[in-house]
Amino acid sequence: MTEFSLPPIQTTARDDAVLKALAGFVMQEALRPGQRLPTERILAERLKVSRNTVREALTRWEGLGLVERRQGSGTYLKAAVSPDMLHMPLTLAGGNDFTGLMRTLEIRRALEAEAAALCAIRAGKAEIAEIGRKLDLMEEAFHSRAGMSAEEDWEFHQAVYRASGNPLFEQIIAAMHELFHRFWEHPLGVRDFGHASFPYHRTIYERIAAHDPDGARAEALKLIATVEDDLKRGAANLKLSDLK
Repeated sequence: MTEFSLPPIQTTARDDAVLKALAGFVMQEALRPGQRLPTERILAERLKVSRNTVREALTRWEGLGLVERRQGSGTYLKAAVSPDMLHMPLTLAGGNDFTGLMRTLEIRRALEAEAAALCAIRAGKAEIAEIGRKLDLMEEAFHSRAGMSAEEDWEFHQAVYRASGNPLFEQIIAAMHELFHRFWEHPLGVRDFGHASFPYHRTIYERIAAHDPDGARAEALKLIATVEDDLKRGAANLKLSDLK
């Protein structure tokens, strides 16, 4: 990692100042999601604060879905950051019941449809190629593991959010990661949940690659419609089970 320097923090709001300084470091070093941050010791030395202050600041970032701490490996960036970003922790009343999942799906519908449309407008050749690569990995996993491609599916959608040109998409989704991931955990006991959505990942990609925002939005809405159908199917099956 290249040498870097950060000014000492001279403020009572030290945790906020550390977050701003950390974001400045990330931009200065051009770190991208997936790359590792310096150790807490190094950051504490450069900022002239205690390791505990750095640890608390990173805990806030972790709660916002901006970093991931890996045991024995370090702290890794999960989303784009900047010094002027606002920290807005989300407290979400989700749940694995039908009502909670439908509420989450309504948010997912709005985000995914718009992100796909913006991606079709703004994505360059390299970004489209990356989305295509994630799609290939997802399709390979789906076929080789009998539809079990949750992580690859998530990575495909993350690539679309990232290429939308608006970092807020990726940051909001990162903060809602746990809530959104419930759609890949066989909700409501539906073992083939999400299988019907599989072909729409490729049609979304094709519309993005064709720079067709209306088409990309339409295909994303079709994908979400299949998820809604699966939720309704699961709720109906549970209701029948309760009647027996």
